Parts: sequence; structure tokens; C-alpha cells
Amino acid sequence: MDQQRFVQLLESVLTPDTDRVKAATSTLRKDYYTSPESLSLLLQLLTSHDSPQLRQLAATQARSLVPKHWNSIPNPQKPEIRNRLLQATLSESAALVRHSAARVISAIAKIDIEDGEWIDLPGLMQHAAVSSNVQQREVSTYILFTILESMGDGFMHRFQELFTLFSKTIKDPESSEVRINTMLALGKMAMFIDVDNDEESLDAFQRAIPDMVAVLKQSINDGDEDRTMQAFEIVQTLLGCESKLLNKHFGDLIHFMLELAAEQSGDDDTRTQALSFLMQAVTYRKLKVQGLKLGEQLTLKSLEIVTEFGDASPEDEDVTPARSALALLDLLSTSLPPSQVVVPLLHALSAYVNSPDPDRRQAGIMALGTCVEGAPDFVGTQLQEILPLVLRLLNDPELKVRDAALSAVARLSDELAEDLGKEHGRLIPALANNLERAVQGLSGPHAKENMGVIKRCCNAIDSLVEGLEPEDIQQYLPGLISHLSQLFSLPDLGIKAASIAAVGSIAVNAEDGFLPYFEQTMNSLSEYVRIKDSDDELTLRCTTCDSMGNMAVAVGPKPFLRYVKPLMDATEEGLNLGNPKLRETSYIFWGTMAKVYEKEFKPFLPGVVQGLIQSLEQEETDMEVELGEAASDLVGQEVIIAGKKVKVASAKDDDELIADDTTLVDGDDGDEDDWDEVTTVTAIALEKEIALEALATIITSTQEEYLPYLEKSIEITLSLVEHAYEGTRRAAIGALYRAYATLWEMQGEKMEKWKPGLPIQIQPSSEVMKLGAIIMTATLAMWQDEEDRATVTDINRNIAETLKLCGPAILAGDNVLEQVTTVIVSIITKKHPCQQDFGDGEDLDNLEESSEYDWLVIDTALDVVISLAAALGEQFGQLWKIFEKPILQYASSSDHYERSTAVGTIAECIRGMGSAVTPYTTGLLKILLHRMSDEDTETKSNAAFAVGVLQENTTKDQEILKSFNIILTKLEPLLHTEEARALDNAAGCVSRMIMKHRDHMPVSEVLPALLGLLPLKQDFEENDPVYRMIVQLYSQGEPTIIGLTPRIIPILEQVMSPPERQLLDGTREQLVELVTFIYNKHPALIRQHPVLMAAIQA
Repeated sequence: MDQQRFVQLLESVLTPDTDRVKAATSTLRKDYYTSPESLSLLLQLLTSHDSPQLRQLAATQARSLVPKHWNSIPNPQKPEIRNRLLQATLSESAALVRHSAARVISAIAKIDIEDGEWIDLPGLMQHAAVSSNVQQREVSTYILFTILESMGDGFMHRFQELFTLFSKTIKDPESSEVRINTMLALGKMAMFIDVDNDEESLDAFQRAIPDMVAVLKQSINDGDEDRTMQAFEIVQTLLGCESKLLNKHFGDLIHFMLELAAEQSGDDDTRTQALSFLMQAVTYRKLKVQGLKLGEQLTLKSLEIVTEFGDASPEDEDVTPARSALALLDLLSTSLPPSQVVVPLLHALSAYVNSPDPDRRQAGIMALGTCVEGAPDFVGTQLQEILPLVLRLLNDPELKVRDAALSAVARLSDELAEDLGKEHGRLIPALANNLERAVQGLSGPHAKENMGVIKRCCNAIDSLVEGLEPEDIQQYLPGLISHLSQLFSLPDLGIKAASIAAVGSIAVNAEDGFLPYFEQTMNSLSEYVRIKDSDDELTLRCTTCDSMGNMAVAVGPKPFLRYVKPLMDATEEGLNLGNPKLRETSYIFWGTMAKVYEKEFKPFLPGVVQGLIQSLEQEETDMEVELGEAASDLVGQEVIIAGKKVKVASAKDDDELIADDTTLVDGDDGDEDDWDEVTTVTAIALEKEIALEALATIITSTQEEYLPYLEKSIEITLSLVEHAYEGTRRAAIGALYRAYATLWEMQGEKMEKWKPGLPIQIQPSSEVMKLGAIIMTATLAMWQDEEDRATVTDINRNIAETLKLCGPAILAGDNVLEQVTTVIVSIITKKHPCQQDFGDGEDLDNLEESSEYDWLVIDTALDVVISLAAALGEQFGQLWKIFEKPILQYASSSDHYERSTAVGTIAECIRGMGSAVTPYTTGLLKILLHRMSDEDTETKSNAAFAVGVLQENTTKDQEILKSFNIILTKLEPLLHTEEARALDNAAGCVSRMIMKHRDHMPVSEVLPALLGLLPLKQDFEENDPVYRMIVQLYSQGEPTIIGLTPRIIPILEQVMSPPERQLLDGTREQLVELVTFIYNKHPALIRQHPVLMAAIQA
């Protein structure tokens, strides 16, 4: 090998000439790196060359070649090479070269020590680590770290020696590098400690944690940014290790990080790192955080940090302590129960929003808006106290406070649309006022800030109108459309987009009330349908297309017809403009058009399906991701992350490394678990999610017209059920269930309605059965092991809805019911993989409360239980034995929402299983009677409903009759309670009692009082037992009901009037017969009521 030429080529790599670098790299790979001699030469250059840059390059190249060529170097030469390399590294003056050389040593040691060679190296390094020479201590501790990094599990027999050594080196009085290297080494050891069987190592590591924190403190005090960042990273990695390692000091660590984060005089980078640790702690150890009741302190400290937001724009993306604190609040609200986050926040809120300091007013309302997503149900119960504060801040003298309040309104409306919509009379004028003020302010000194306020006004209007009824929007249409359409002409494209989106939202919620504004609005927006000269223009084009889709839904197919073809052409063009968001917009628009035109969308199906399939079949192998310096050795290579090939991009703009094409990272150089938390979501993955959602909508809307494309669509959708990105998985499984429901509905009237129970009594078509089997196979393959909670929640919803609509057919496969039951039990007992935490099991067992986000997966699992009861009928009685214990535990929870949900579940299960509830009557009656006196109205209301269906279905009549007086006593106050459907459920319960046990009911006393509560206004479902009871009493000739006929007629007039949903079809038919009967007896009573007359004449 030409050694001189070899050196020249390496020197060429270091030149700034790109062409020379490429040529030299190619020659080295082809002509030199294929030979073992290249490794010997590189090691020689590393230990002897004068240039530190070339020594550094030689080290990085040598490390890549060691796994390939070290065993080919003659054994007699190796001792000298090892010794020379070790001595050169210990005396190396350049820190970067030292570190690279140390990694070469560990790469060689990994091979040698496993072969019984160089076994004295660890001892030599341990000795050097306590040398009087600082540099030797620095190098030796780093080499020990790299050895632990590459073969840590092979060093576990030396852990006690190393713990003893590191207890000294972590306190090195002269060198921060020695201390940091020791932390690095301890961090690697943490990954291998067997906490269950190696108590000695566990104790030693726990003793080291205060010293590790001391190193972090010292780095902060010294102002050493690099060491500080390293120390933070090491401490953060411990959160992903065995929980017992940190348990002893976990609370102290949280408090320490919280103090760092809250110290306003501290360095911003240090504070954001501390907040980052807290976010990671809540993410990975939320149960521990909850168990130690740290949520309140974290919330209040974060709220205080948010006051530093100051005059920063909400649109800025700089990482600051205030922004990080908001992110922590967001995470806390979704991870911990409301009692630890939202409750203390609301207690503190008044002091903030009433403060004379605008920064505190801004912080309070920003925190509220941030936290509502995590606990919407609880925030919804507090709206009467919250809304006056929000309205006051919408009129605040400070622009930034009003801006924050607008964002809060948008967030509140996103989560609580119906509740906020009821307050439109106060909110919409306040929003309109802010919009007018901001537009006027565009000509003043704060034009930029006012532009932001205009966008936030539009966003708030966009969200708020989602909760308004069409008749409520009518009064605001002239003013809102006028104000918003004027914004279309402003030059700022962001304002155009926000105002256009708001108009689209107004349109879809105003329904045909938008017709007078439709043509003018479409004409105004037409110029934005084809713009494409910049990313901002493409974004505006997306918003315009979405908004026009909403207008189509509002005005209906006929008025929109002339716009369909040009817009379909524009969306087809959008597929080829290289913008993922524009392609997503096209898919959404296609779905909207299919929804509007249904089967008339058929002419567009060939092109639309082709476009969607092409999207779903895109390859995702050319991804790139930056992983930072820790993965510098992988730069330029492809690794597998979440089942996908990822090309690793450099975190720096340097060309330090070149790698042999045939050199791969050795599988033992790192733990595969290190990649577990690396997540990459590509634009293609996001596009596939939207394409799948559009596909499902089109299948549902076009029905029979889609059949020629269905098989291919199902095939491609199935292939995405296990996609790496959870959004795509959710969309795929959802599309399959929607396709199944559509295929089921297409059977139409030719098939009888399903009957409960297995085996199936009403046989669906073979196509339906085949698709159901495919879907359940795919579902069960992912459902039981799925770690993403939102995906599991969606699967629960899909199964529950499918069982309600299609009955038990989807359960017909071998062991399907058993597997479904097993998964549901694992969810409602909090044992499913999506509910697991890095914390210890006892943390989970001791905690009663859940965050609303955590509860949602359980809530939807209980929906599946209810649907199983409906689909299986009396057969569900056997399954109830399995579900009873955990559901009854929730019925006795300290959380009112869990109690009310569990009691509601019990009621629906009783209704589903019918008389099979009989063996469980005594136990269920006991808990339901108890819950009829619950402090929570919703729980009492559900309990009243449950008692009614229990006594209706059980055959243990004597058990019920023994408690009749108690039931009536507990029902009496509910009959005067307007909230939570309590009156309606109590009325239903009384009606069921009369039907089942009329002889034991004081009908003459109860019936007049009951009629005084009719018609029901909240829960129309309970109209069924109420009017069935009335019909039954008439058929029995009961004298009280006959004497009350004049009072009943006006009630029947109201309940048989719109809305039609007041009555089930069967109940309505019975009432028509009853009205006819009364008309035949007393025609004068009926003739005064046109609705009743129309009913009997029909």
C-alpha cells in the first residue's frame, strides 16, 4: 500500500475543496479501506502525526474499520499497537482527538476482551483514573465510559469496583471533565443494573445520585454551558432507566429542577433544561409524580414562570422559560388528575387576572387556555366562574392581555363548543369589538401586534361558532360576514387565511342561513383557488379550499354545483405542486364533495380513488432526521427507527466523517432500546392519515358506487394498520370499520335487523362476514399490544359503534369474543400496555384518580362493555361475572365522573342482558340505592335510570319490592332537579315501576305529579317508558289516567310535534293508536289540537 499516497488522500479530505474531498473519499473507499493495512496505517497516524486535524480524521476512520479489520492484523503486532495507542491517547493534548481515540480503544477492547485479550485494560484505566496527572484522569475516565457504552453488560462483574472508583472521581477537585466523564459512565451503568437481583449495585447507584446532582450544580455555578448541558442530558436519561434507581431521590430531584426553573436570575438555557427534565419526568413517571402529589406545586410554579412571557409574540418559536412552562402546564393537565393541576390553577386564577400587573393577567389567561384541553369536563363544570374573568380580559386595556384572552376563547371553544356556544350573546359582541379595535390599530404604532390580534379574533370566531345552533348564528351573520370579508383585501396572507377559515366555519354552522352571502363570498375567494407562487400562498389556497368545502355543506348540492368541476380541477392540480398540505387539502375536499353529493359523486371516483391510492402507496424510505452529536457515528447511514429506514443527518455543518459504504454500526455498539423513544413523523405519514380519513368518508357517502374500488382500498388500508405513525394507524383502523358499517347498511331492508346472541341468528352477506373477519384479525393483532393511548381509544370507539349498529356478527370468529373480553378487562383494570408507566406497579395500585385523558381510554372501553351487552343479550349475563368487580370499583370511586360513568354502564348492561341480570340483583340494587343519594347529580340521575331498568328486567321482584319505599323516597327530590337529566331519568324510573308493579304503586298520587313534569325536555330516551306506561294504563282502563285525559291531551300534542327525535317510531305508533282511541270517545278534546288531528288522519 502506498503510504504516502494514503496520507495525501486523507489530507485532501480535510481541504475546503468539495471536488477534492469527493474524489479522495471515493479513492479511499475503493482502493484502501478494503485492506486491513489501512487500519494499521490509520492507527499509526493517530499516534504519531503532527496535525491534530489529521489525527482526528484517522481516529474516526479507524473506529469504523476496527470491526472489519482488527482480527486480520497479525497477533504479534497487536500488543505494540495497543500500548502505543493507549499511551498516545493518555498524552494527547487535543480534547476532540482524545475522545475519538478513546472510542477507538473501546472498539478494539470490545473485540479483544471478548476473546480473552487486553484483559488488563480496565485495571489500567481504573489505576489511571486516580493518577496525580489530571489529563490521565480525564482520558482514563472517558475510556471507561466508552467501554461501558460498548460492552456494559460484559462489565457487570466489575460494577462494585467501578462504583468505588467513581465515588472518588465524581468529586475530582481539579477537573470538571473527570466529573462529567464519571457521570457519563454512571449513566451507562444505570442501563445495566439488575434492580431486582443486585441490591448492592442499586444501593451504590442511589448513593451516587446526590453527587451527580452536585456536578450539575457546580457546572451551573461555574457558568460552564457545555458541561451543564451534558449533566442535564445524563440526568434525563435516568428517567428512562429502571424506576427503582431514582425512586429514593425522585421527589428531591423534582424540587431541585423546579427551583432551577423558577430562578428568574438564572441562565435561560439552564432553566429551560430544568423544565425539560420536569416534562420528561411527567411523561415517563407521571404516576410517581401523582403519587407524591407534586402536581399542584409544579402547576403553580409554572404559572409564575409564565408571567415572564412579557411582550413576546405568540407566533414566535424561540424556546424560553415562559414557553417551556406553558408546555409543562399543557403536559400536566393531560397527564395528572384535575385535582392536582386544574383545580389549583383555577384557585390561583382570580389573583392573576385581577392583578394590576398585565404580565400576570396575561399569564393567568394563557395558562387557562393551555390547560383546558387536558381537563375539558372539569373546566366545563366551572364555566360560570371562569367566563366573567374571560370577558373582562377581552376588554383589558393592554393589547397583549386581550390577545391572550382571544386565544383562550378559541381553546375553550375547541374543547367546550356547546357550553361556550350558549354564551354567544356575551362572547360574539366582545370578539367583534376586539376585531374592530385591531383593524383600527393597523394604522397605529402597534400595527404588527394588531395583525396578530386580528388572526386570534378570527380563530376565536372560527371555534366559537361550532357550538351555536343555526338559528342562533342568524342574528350575527350580517355583521360578522361584513367584518370578516373586509379582511380578505388586506395584504397579509395570514390574516386572509384566518378570516376565510372563520367564514367557512360560520357557513357550515349557519347551514342554509348562509345562502344570501354564498355567491358574493365565493366570488371574493375565487382568486385564491389557484395561487401557487410561495409557501404562504399555498397555505392560503389550502384554507380557501377548506372553507369552500364548508360552504358546500352549508348551502347544499344544487347552489354549489357550478363550482364543483373547477374546484375538483384545482385540487387535482394541487397534487402535483410538491406541497404535502395542499395534497391533504385536496383529499379533504374530495371527502366533503362526496358527503354533499353522495352517489352523484360517481363521475369523479376513478380519478379520486387513483389519487388516494397513489398517496397511500408512497414509499417512506428516504427520511432524514437529525439525532445530534450522540449519534455522530451514524451520520450518512440508514438506521431502522420504528420499523422505517431513516437516513441520519449531521447535527453540524462539518465533514469530519467519511464512512466505508460497507461499514455498518456494530449491533453490539448500542442498545436497541436507545432508539425506542426516537420518533419521526414524515410529511408522507401525515398525508396518509388524511388520505385514509378521506377514503373512509368517500366510501361511506357513495356506498354502492364505490364497490368496484372497495377490494383494492381494503387491501391497501390493511397494510397501514401497523404503520409506524400512530395517526396513520388510527385512520386505517377507522377506515376499515367505516367500510364494514357501510357494507352492512347496503344490505338494506332485504335483511332483518340483527338479533342479540351467538351464534348469529340473522346471517349477513358473505362479503360482510369476510370483511368482518379481516377487520377483527387486524384489530386483535394490534389492539392488545398498542402503546398509543389515543389509538386504543379509537379502536374502543370503533368496536362499540360497530356492535351497536351491526350486532354480534363481528364477534363470530373463533375465540374473538374471548380475546375482546381479555383486552377490555386489561383496559378497565389499567393493565393494558397503553396505560403502563416507567413507575412501579404500586404507584398505580394506590392511585384512585385519573387524568381525563387517561380516563378516556377506560370510558371508551366501558362503551365496548355496554355494546357487548346489547349485542349478546342474555348471554352477556355470563360475561358480567368478569366485568362486575372492576366496574363496581369505579362506581365507588372518589372521582364523581368515574362514579357516574360506572353507574351509567351498569344501567346499560342491565338493559342489554335483560332477565339475565336476576342473579346479580341484590348486589346491584344495594350499590345503586347508595348512589341515588350521591353528592354528584349526574351519578344520582344515572342511578335512578339504573334502578328503573333493574326492576324492569329482574325476576327477583320481591327483592325490588322490599326497597320500594326507599326507591320512591330517593326519587322524590330528583323529580324536582332540572340538571343532569335527573328529572327525566326519575320520571322514567317511576314509569317503569308503575308498569311492572302497578299494584304496589300509589298511582292516584304519583300520576298527577308525574304529568306535571311532562313533556320531558332533556333525555328524550325516557319518553319511551313514560308513554308506554300511559298507553298501558289506558289499555287497562285505570281510572286515574282516564280522569286525567284532559291534562294528557296537551302533553301528547307537544311530544308528537317536532323535533321528531322526541319519540321512537314504535312509541309514536302506540300514541297514534291512543289518540285515535280518545278521539273516538271524546272527539272534541282532540279537534282542538292540529298535530293530533293530523296524526290520526295520516
